[in-house]
Amino acid sequence: MTVSVLAQNLSGSEIIKIAGEINELKRQGQNIANLTIGDFDADIYPIPSQLKEGIVEAYNNNQTNYPPADGMLNLRESVSEFVKDRYDLDYAPTQILISGGSRPLIYSTYLAIVDPGDKVVFPAPSWNNNHYCDLTCAEPVIVQTRAEHNFMPTADEIKPHLKGAALLSLCSPLNPTGTMFSKKDLEEICDQVIAENKSRPIGEKPLYLLYDQIYSQLTFGSHQHFNPVTLRPELKDYVIFIDGASKCFASTGVRVGWGFGPAEIINNMKAIVGHMGAWSPKAEQVAMAKFLKQENNVNSYLADIKSKIQNSLNTLHEGFQQLKAEGFDVDSIEPMGAIYLTVKVDYAGKTTPDEDLLKNSTDINFYLIKEAKVALVPFSAFGTDDSISWFRASVGACTLEDIKNLIPRIKEALLKLK
Repeated sequence: MTVSVLAQNLSGSEIIKIAGEINELKRQGQNIANLTIGDFDADIYPIPSQLKEGIVEAYNNNQTNYPPADGMLNLRESVSEFVKDRYDLDYAPTQILISGGSRPLIYSTYLAIVDPGDKVVFPAPSWNNNHYCDLTCAEPVIVQTRAEHNFMPTADEIKPHLKGAALLSLCSPLNPTGTMFSKKDLEEICDQVIAENKSRPIGEKPLYLLYDQIYSQLTFGSHQHFNPVTLRPELKDYVIFIDGASKCFASTGVRVGWGFGPAEIINNMKAIVGHMGAWSPKAEQVAMAKFLKQENNVNSYLADIKSKIQNSLNTLHEGFQQLKAEGFDVDSIEPMGAIYLTVKVDYAGKTTPDEDLLKNSTDINFYLIKEAKVALVPFSAFGTDDSISWFRASVGACTLEDIKNLIPRIKEALLKLK
């Protein structure tokens, strides 16, 4: 049977391959510290109790039919107030779209803006932009980033690629790195977008900016989240925000995402999401609309979850820094936001006890799974070359005790390499 060219050419997920290895070892009874999944163990990080009670109540009240395709009005009103309170952003309910998590919002942004052959600019590493380019037949323009700049793209790196591009896709805090834009760096990128749009003739499609801030409520220490519209209000007609409840409320399975931006783009995204049937469940929307208005409960929950995540990230970071101090070829970048730590395990070219050569980051990762019972995700899964020995470590599915215990196992595994 012949399938479409699109189906034939879609690349598989490296994370799924890693998951297959982990599941096989678990089937054999082995206990793996799974730092691969960008999700939460609900027993460690349950959703807010008030939100959970609200969902149950909504189902008991038979809120089980179709919701409006663009989302319940009371939820869009709550989101409007939430983004005003949290980011000082003014978006009317009509400029807000609710969907089943953030993925349909990102995909519908691509579909609403990008024509086949259009250029889409995005950094590597980053999450799934390459796949959305495949799905929309766009021309991906990948900006390789540097460890010395925390793997965040700079204006100088982006500038050469903006001419004629339809979309610039950015994320902060960034999946997979957990690093963030500084105010200065984001301002400089915003200025490049403004300059590019001013240079385009009247009637030419402008350059739009997709800004994924799904992790923006999960920032640590002195690190502060910034957004393009607050920094440069004149960009308001060109920025589409991706946001939602999945990460900040550990509610990935609740499936409530929200996007907001210029009314014309959002209206077209509404039609696309409606045709996909990618709306959020009605009962969850009803409950989320109420919960977002409970400022004290929201703040209390965020303070608690941030403290737990930061403790886990700091413990992992300190463990890697201790190994580095002991002379191991590892490193890590200070936790800034999200649930991720960027770690380096630079052992390509080494030989395992079974005389297998570790040729690249994928080999290193599978060696750590086998010998240290620790699973990471190589940055090659996010668009970098597999010769780069940097990895994403996600702490959402591990206890603090799990994280403390994995460092000695990594040390022992690395000592076996020749």
